[in-house]
Amino acid sequence: MASLRNSLLRPSLVLVTCAALAACGTVDGVSQRIAGAVTPYKVEVVQGNFVSKEQVELLKPGLGRQQVRELLGTPLVSSLFHEDRWDYVFTLRRQGVDEPPRRLTLYFKGDALDRFEGDPMPSEAEFVASIGAKPKEARTPVLEASPEQLQRAAGKPAAPAQPPAAAGAAPAVYPPLEPAGR
Repeated sequence: MASLRNSLLRPSLVLVTCAALAACGTVDGVSQRIAGAVTPYKVEVVQGNFVSKEQVELLKPGLGRQQVRELLGTPLVSSLFHEDRWDYVFTLRRQGVDEPPRRLTLYFKGDALDRFEGDPMPSEAEFVASIGAKPKEARTPVLEASPEQLQRAAGKPAAPAQPPAAAGAAPAVYPPLEPAGR
């Protein structure tokens, strides 16, 4: 009796294992198709200090640390080991756009700005335009019905139209504001 049970158990165990593996492949294929069709919304993330081209043009050697801070804001990176160096780093992360971070490094001698170097910065107008611009790959959904869709929808009975309310006409009776038991 035990040998009969063992002889039936092994093939059924193999069948269950094969079915489970086949189901995993099917679910994986379906999930990949869904992931390709539906993309989650990703928030645009602005990190760091935005430094515009106009702000960089106002930088001059000899400016004090406080003047630079008022002009550009607090630096993103200031190190105890490099007291005479301030780094401004700016990144804009958006879905469908691969934009590298922009960097600006300022070097001080004592309290005065000695020199600065970094990436070319966009003007304020260019930055604002880039925020409002949609990625090139974004698909705009069609918001109009095709004639075939309109014909299919016309086959359904329409809801009865409500007569338009007269403009300025007040209702004859208002509901009470407080319960009648008071």
